[in-house]
Amino acid sequence: MPELTFREALRQALREEMLRDERVFLMGEDIGAYGGSYAVTRGLLEEFGEKRVKDTPIAEAAIVGLATGAAMGGLKPVAELMTINFSLLAADQIINHLAKIYYMFGGQFTAPAVIRTAAGWGQLGATHSQFLEVIYSHVPGLKVVMPSTPYDAKGLLKAAIRDPDPVLFIEHTLLYGIRGEVPDEEYLVPIGLADVKRPGRDVTIVAYARMVHVAMNAARELEAEGVDCEIVDLRTLRPLDIETVVESVKKTNHVVIVEEDWKSFGVGAEVAARIAEQAFDYLDAPVVRVGMLEVPMPYNRNLERHVVPDEADVLAAVRSVVGSRV
Repeated sequence: MPELTFREALRQALREEMLRDERVFLMGEDIGAYGGSYAVTRGLLEEFGEKRVKDTPIAEAAIVGLATGAAMGGLKPVAELMTINFSLLAADQIINHLAKIYYMFGGQFTAPAVIRTAAGWGQLGATHSQFLEVIYSHVPGLKVVMPSTPYDAKGLLKAAIRDPDPVLFIEHTLLYGIRGEVPDEEYLVPIGLADVKRPGRDVTIVAYARMVHVAMNAARELEAEGVDCEIVDLRTLRPLDIETVVESVKKTNHVVIVEEDWKSFGVGAEVAARIAEQAFDYLDAPVVRVGMLEVPMPYNRNLERHVVPDEADVLAAVRSVVGSRV
Protein backbone atom coordinates (compact mmCIF):
# COMPACT_ATOMS: atom_id res chain seq x y z
CA MET A 1 0.00 0.00 0.00
CA PRO A 2 1.50 3.39 -0.97
CA GLU A 3 2.38 5.95 1.70
CA LEU A 4 1.14 9.53 1.51
CA THR A 5 1.49 12.52 3.76
CA PHE A 6 -1.61 13.82 5.51
CA ARG A 7 -1.52 16.79 3.10
CA GLU A 8 -1.27 14.56 0.02
CA ALA A 9 -4.12 12.36 1.24
CA LEU A 10 -6.39 15.41 1.56
CA ARG A 11 -5.39 16.65 -1.90
CA GLN A 12 -6.08 13.23 -3.37
CA ALA A 13 -9.52 13.17 -1.75
CA LEU A 14 -10.39 16.59 -3.20
CA ARG A 15 -9.17 15.64 -6.66
CA GLU A 16 -11.03 12.33 -6.71
CA GLU A 17 -14.28 13.94 -5.64
CA MET A 18 -13.92 16.75 -8.17
CA LEU A 19 -13.39 14.16 -10.91
CA ARG A 20 -16.33 12.09 -9.66
CA ASP A 21 -18.84 14.92 -9.29
CA GLU A 22 -18.78 18.08 -11.40
CA ARG A 23 -20.84 19.89 -8.73
CA VAL A 24 -17.85 19.84 -6.33
CA PHE A 25 -15.85 23.08 -6.31
CA LEU A 26 -13.28 24.63 -3.98
CA MET A 27 -13.17 28.15 -2.57
CA GLY A 28 -11.08 30.02 -0.05
CA GLU A 29 -8.24 32.45 0.55
CA ASP A 30 -5.15 31.77 -1.61
CA ILE A 31 -6.23 28.24 -2.52
CA GLY A 32 -5.62 28.74 -6.25
CA ALA A 33 -2.22 29.82 -7.57
CA TYR A 34 -0.70 29.76 -4.08
CA GLY A 35 -2.11 26.30 -3.33
CA GLY A 36 -3.52 27.08 0.10
CA SER A 37 -1.84 28.12 3.32
CA TYR A 38 -0.78 24.51 3.96
CA ALA A 39 -0.37 23.49 0.29
CA VAL A 40 -3.34 21.11 0.34
CA THR A 41 -4.89 22.49 -2.87
CA ARG A 42 -1.60 22.88 -4.77
CA GLY A 43 -1.96 21.94 -8.45
CA LEU A 44 -5.76 21.76 -8.46
CA LEU A 45 -6.22 25.17 -10.11
CA GLU A 46 -4.07 24.05 -13.04
CA GLU A 47 -6.11 20.87 -13.43
CA PHE A 48 -9.64 22.15 -12.88
CA GLY A 49 -9.49 25.86 -13.69
CA GLU A 50 -10.86 28.97 -12.03
CA LYS A 51 -14.51 27.92 -12.30
CA ARG A 52 -13.92 25.12 -9.80
CA VAL A 53 -10.99 26.44 -7.74
CA LYS A 54 -11.95 29.92 -6.61
CA ASP A 55 -9.75 32.34 -4.72
CA THR A 56 -11.78 34.56 -2.38
CA PRO A 57 -11.19 37.83 -0.53
CA ILE A 58 -10.10 37.70 3.11
CA ALA A 59 -13.70 37.57 4.31
CA GLU A 60 -14.63 34.46 6.27
CA ALA A 61 -18.29 35.42 6.67
CA ALA A 62 -18.57 35.89 2.90
CA ILE A 63 -16.82 32.56 2.22
CA VAL A 64 -19.20 30.55 4.41
CA GLY A 65 -22.21 32.57 3.28
CA LEU A 66 -21.41 31.88 -0.37
CA ALA A 67 -20.79 28.21 0.37
CA THR A 68 -24.16 27.99 2.13
CA GLY A 69 -26.02 29.54 -0.78
CA ALA A 70 -24.19 27.40 -3.33
CA ALA A 71 -25.01 24.25 -1.37
CA MET A 72 -28.67 25.24 -1.15
CA GLY A 73 -28.62 25.69 -4.92
CA GLY A 74 -27.44 22.15 -5.56
CA LEU A 75 -23.66 22.52 -5.72
CA LYS A 76 -21.11 20.83 -3.42
CA PRO A 77 -18.79 23.55 -2.14
CA VAL A 78 -15.64 22.78 -0.17
CA ALA A 79 -14.66 26.06 1.49
CA GLU A 80 -11.30 26.55 3.18
CA LEU A 81 -10.84 28.84 6.16
CA MET A 82 -7.15 29.50 6.74
CA THR A 83 -7.41 28.72 10.46
CA ILE A 84 -10.20 27.81 12.84
CA ASN A 85 -9.41 30.98 14.79
CA PHE A 86 -10.78 32.95 11.84
CA SER A 87 -13.96 30.86 11.81
CA LEU A 88 -15.19 33.08 14.65
CA LEU A 89 -15.68 35.79 12.04
CA ALA A 90 -18.09 33.43 10.28
CA ALA A 91 -19.73 32.01 13.42
CA ASP A 92 -23.13 33.48 12.51
CA GLN A 93 -23.00 31.90 9.05
CA ILE A 94 -21.82 28.53 10.40
CA ILE A 95 -24.10 28.26 13.43
CA ASN A 96 -27.20 30.26 12.46
CA HIS A 97 -27.28 29.67 8.73
CA LEU A 98 -25.39 26.60 7.53
CA ALA A 99 -26.29 24.37 10.47
CA LYS A 100 -29.93 25.50 10.58
CA ILE A 101 -31.00 25.47 6.90
CA TYR A 102 -32.51 21.98 6.92
CA TYR A 103 -34.49 22.66 10.11
CA MET A 104 -35.61 26.20 9.28
CA PHE A 105 -36.96 25.15 5.88
CA GLY A 106 -38.66 22.01 7.15
CA GLY A 107 -36.42 19.70 5.14
CA GLN A 108 -37.12 21.43 1.82
CA PHE A 109 -33.51 22.58 1.51
CA THR A 110 -30.23 21.00 2.48
CA ALA A 111 -26.84 22.70 2.66
CA PRO A 112 -24.23 19.98 2.04
CA ALA A 113 -21.17 22.22 2.31
CA VAL A 114 -17.81 21.20 3.72
CA ILE A 115 -15.83 23.82 5.65
CA ARG A 116 -12.16 22.82 5.82
CA THR A 117 -10.04 24.57 8.40
CA ALA A 118 -6.78 24.12 10.29
CA ALA A 119 -6.12 24.12 14.03
CA GLY A 120 -2.77 23.88 15.76
CA TRP A 121 0.19 25.72 17.14
CA GLY A 122 3.88 26.39 16.50
CA GLN A 123 4.78 29.91 17.66
CA LEU A 124 1.64 31.33 16.08
CA GLY A 125 0.59 33.39 19.09
CA ALA A 126 -2.41 33.21 21.41
CA THR A 127 -5.03 34.28 18.86
CA HIS A 128 -3.84 31.83 16.18
CA SER A 129 -3.29 28.74 18.37
CA GLN A 130 -6.78 27.84 19.55
CA PHE A 131 -8.67 24.69 18.63
CA LEU A 132 -12.34 25.65 19.24
CA GLU A 133 -13.72 22.34 17.99
CA VAL A 134 -15.89 22.06 21.10
CA ILE A 135 -17.78 25.23 20.13
CA TYR A 136 -18.97 23.71 16.87
CA SER A 137 -19.45 20.23 18.33
CA HIS A 138 -22.09 21.85 20.55
CA VAL A 139 -24.24 22.79 17.53
CA PRO A 140 -27.02 20.48 16.29
CA GLY A 141 -27.18 20.27 12.52
CA LEU A 142 -23.42 20.45 12.04
CA LYS A 143 -21.07 17.47 11.81
CA VAL A 144 -17.52 17.93 13.13
CA VAL A 145 -14.62 15.77 11.98
CA MET A 146 -11.00 15.80 13.20
CA PRO A 147 -8.85 12.96 11.77
CA SER A 148 -5.45 11.77 12.98
CA THR A 149 -3.98 9.78 10.06
CA PRO A 150 -3.62 10.18 6.29
CA TYR A 151 -5.90 7.16 5.76
CA ASP A 152 -8.66 8.66 7.88
CA ALA A 153 -8.12 12.15 6.46
CA LYS A 154 -8.75 10.99 2.91
CA GLY A 155 -11.64 8.67 3.71
CA LEU A 156 -13.39 11.13 5.99
CA LEU A 157 -13.00 14.07 3.61
CA LYS A 158 -14.51 12.05 0.76
CA ALA A 159 -17.35 11.01 3.06
CA ALA A 160 -17.85 14.63 4.15
CA ILE A 161 -18.13 15.85 0.56
CA ARG A 162 -20.79 13.22 -0.15
CA ASP A 163 -22.67 13.81 3.11
CA PRO A 164 -26.11 15.46 2.85
CA ASP A 165 -25.39 17.61 5.92
CA PRO A 166 -22.86 20.43 6.48
CA VAL A 167 -19.51 19.24 7.83
CA LEU A 168 -16.76 21.17 9.62
CA PHE A 169 -13.55 19.35 8.76
CA ILE A 170 -10.67 20.30 11.09
CA GLU A 171 -7.06 19.50 10.17
CA HIS A 172 -4.24 19.70 12.72
CA THR A 173 -1.41 21.84 11.39
CA LEU A 174 1.28 19.60 12.91
CA LEU A 175 -0.09 16.53 11.12
CA TYR A 176 0.19 17.75 7.53
CA GLY A 177 3.63 16.21 7.10
CA ILE A 178 3.08 12.83 8.76
CA ARG A 179 3.05 9.78 6.48
CA GLY A 180 0.79 6.75 6.45
CA GLU A 181 -0.59 4.04 4.22
CA VAL A 182 -3.40 5.10 1.90
CA PRO A 183 -4.84 2.57 -0.57
CA ASP A 184 -5.15 3.38 -4.27
CA GLU A 185 -8.62 1.92 -4.51
CA GLU A 186 -11.80 3.85 -3.69
CA TYR A 187 -12.80 3.92 -0.02
CA LEU A 188 -14.74 6.03 2.47
CA VAL A 189 -14.42 6.31 6.25
CA PRO A 190 -17.89 6.64 7.82
CA ILE A 191 -18.59 9.86 9.69
CA GLY A 192 -19.64 9.16 13.27
CA LEU A 193 -17.57 6.00 13.77
CA ALA A 194 -14.61 5.91 16.16
CA ASP A 195 -11.64 3.62 15.52
CA VAL A 196 -9.62 1.42 17.86
CA LYS A 197 -6.11 2.36 16.78
CA ARG A 198 -4.47 -0.04 19.23
CA PRO A 199 -6.21 -2.93 21.02
CA GLY A 200 -5.38 -3.49 24.69
CA ARG A 201 -6.70 -4.97 27.91
CA ASP A 202 -5.61 -2.76 30.85
CA VAL A 203 -6.65 0.85 30.14
CA THR A 204 -8.59 2.76 27.49
CA ILE A 205 -7.01 5.95 26.19
CA VAL A 206 -9.52 8.11 24.32
CA ALA A 207 -7.98 10.72 22.00
CA TYR A 208 -8.36 12.47 18.66
CA ALA A 209 -6.22 14.31 16.10
CA ARG A 210 -2.54 14.73 17.13
CA MET A 211 -3.13 13.36 20.61
CA VAL A 212 -3.67 9.91 19.07
CA HIS A 213 0.01 9.89 18.12
CA VAL A 214 1.05 11.14 21.56
CA ALA A 215 -1.03 8.35 23.12
CA MET A 216 0.51 5.74 20.81
CA ASN A 217 4.01 6.80 21.83
CA ALA A 218 3.07 6.58 25.50
CA ALA A 219 1.45 3.18 24.96
CA ARG A 220 4.68 1.76 23.53
CA GLU A 221 6.57 2.83 26.64
CA LEU A 222 3.87 1.50 28.95
CA GLU A 223 3.93 -1.85 27.18
CA ALA A 224 7.49 -2.33 28.41
CA GLU A 225 6.15 -1.82 31.94
CA GLY A 226 3.47 -4.46 31.50
CA VAL A 227 0.52 -2.12 30.85
CA ASP A 228 -1.50 -2.90 27.73
CA CYS A 229 -3.26 0.25 26.45
CA GLU A 230 -6.24 0.33 24.12
CA ILE A 231 -6.39 3.56 22.12
CA VAL A 232 -9.73 4.78 20.77
CA ASP A 233 -9.53 7.52 18.15
CA LEU A 234 -12.81 9.46 18.16
CA ARG A 235 -12.22 10.80 14.59
CA THR A 236 -15.67 12.43 14.60
CA LEU A 237 -16.70 14.73 17.45
CA ARG A 238 -20.27 15.21 16.29
CA PRO A 239 -21.89 12.74 16.00
CA LEU A 240 -19.90 11.18 18.85
CA ASP A 241 -19.45 7.41 18.74
CA ILE A 242 -19.71 6.77 22.46
CA GLU A 243 -20.66 3.13 21.85
CA THR A 244 -17.12 2.21 20.76
CA VAL A 245 -15.72 3.99 23.82
CA VAL A 246 -18.12 2.20 26.17
CA GLU A 247 -17.29 -1.20 24.71
CA SER A 248 -13.61 -0.51 25.31
CA VAL A 249 -14.28 0.62 28.90
CA LYS A 250 -16.22 -2.59 29.57
CA LYS A 251 -13.10 -4.50 28.60
CA THR A 252 -10.37 -2.45 30.31
CA ASN A 253 -12.24 -0.90 33.30
CA HIS A 254 -9.87 2.10 33.28
CA VAL A 255 -10.04 5.31 31.22
CA VAL A 256 -7.73 8.20 30.37
CA ILE A 257 -9.03 10.92 28.04
CA VAL A 258 -6.43 13.02 26.22
CA GLU A 259 -7.24 16.24 24.35
CA GLU A 260 -5.09 19.05 23.01
CA ASP A 261 -7.40 21.71 24.32
CA TRP A 262 -8.50 23.25 27.61
CA LYS A 263 -10.24 20.68 29.78
CA SER A 264 -13.02 22.88 31.17
CA PHE A 265 -16.29 22.35 29.27
CA GLY A 266 -14.46 20.40 26.56
CA VAL A 267 -14.75 17.27 24.44
CA GLY A 268 -13.09 15.24 27.18
CA ALA A 269 -15.64 16.46 29.71
CA GLU A 270 -18.45 15.29 27.42
CA VAL A 271 -16.86 11.88 26.90
CA ALA A 272 -16.28 11.48 30.65
CA ALA A 273 -19.92 12.37 31.36
CA ARG A 274 -21.17 9.85 28.79
CA ILE A 275 -18.95 7.14 30.31
CA ALA A 276 -20.36 7.94 33.77
CA GLU A 277 -23.89 7.61 32.38
CA GLN A 278 -23.38 4.45 30.35
CA ALA A 279 -20.44 2.55 31.83
CA PHE A 280 -20.10 3.60 35.48
CA ASP A 281 -20.46 0.06 36.81
CA TYR A 282 -17.51 -1.07 34.70
CA LEU A 283 -15.04 1.49 36.09
CA ASP A 284 -12.45 0.32 38.60
CA ALA A 285 -11.07 3.85 39.03
CA PRO A 286 -12.18 7.42 38.28
CA VAL A 287 -11.83 8.71 34.73
CA VAL A 288 -8.66 10.81 34.37
CA ARG A 289 -8.41 13.63 31.83
CA VAL A 290 -5.30 15.14 30.25
CA GLY A 291 -5.46 18.54 28.55
CA MET A 292 -3.71 21.83 27.99
CA LEU A 293 -2.90 24.28 30.74
CA GLU A 294 -5.77 26.76 30.85
CA VAL A 295 -3.92 29.84 29.67
CA PRO A 296 -3.73 31.61 26.32
CA MET A 297 -1.06 29.92 24.20
CA PRO A 298 2.34 31.56 24.81
CA TYR A 299 4.51 32.58 21.86
CA ASN A 300 7.77 31.48 23.49
CA ARG A 301 8.67 28.01 22.18
CA ASN A 302 9.56 26.51 25.56
CA LEU A 303 6.47 27.90 27.25
CA GLU A 304 4.33 26.73 24.36
CA ARG A 305 5.57 23.15 24.74
CA HIS A 306 5.01 23.37 28.49
CA VAL A 307 1.34 24.25 27.93
CA VAL A 308 0.56 21.41 25.50
CA PRO A 309 0.12 17.84 26.84
CA ASP A 310 2.83 15.36 25.89
CA GLU A 311 3.79 11.71 26.38
CA ALA A 312 4.94 12.35 29.96
CA ASP A 313 1.49 13.67 30.88
CA VAL A 314 -0.19 10.61 29.37
CA LEU A 315 2.24 8.26 31.13
CA ALA A 316 1.55 9.90 34.49
CA ALA A 317 -2.21 9.74 33.94
CA VAL A 318 -2.20 6.06 32.98
CA ARG A 319 0.04 5.14 35.89
CA SER A 320 -2.26 6.96 38.29
CA VAL A 321 -5.26 5.04 36.95
CA VAL A 322 -3.90 1.50 36.81
CA GLY A 323 -2.03 1.92 40.10
CA SER A 324 -0.49 -1.32 41.30
CA ARG A 325 -0.43 -2.85 37.82
CA VAL A 326 2.64 -0.72 37.00
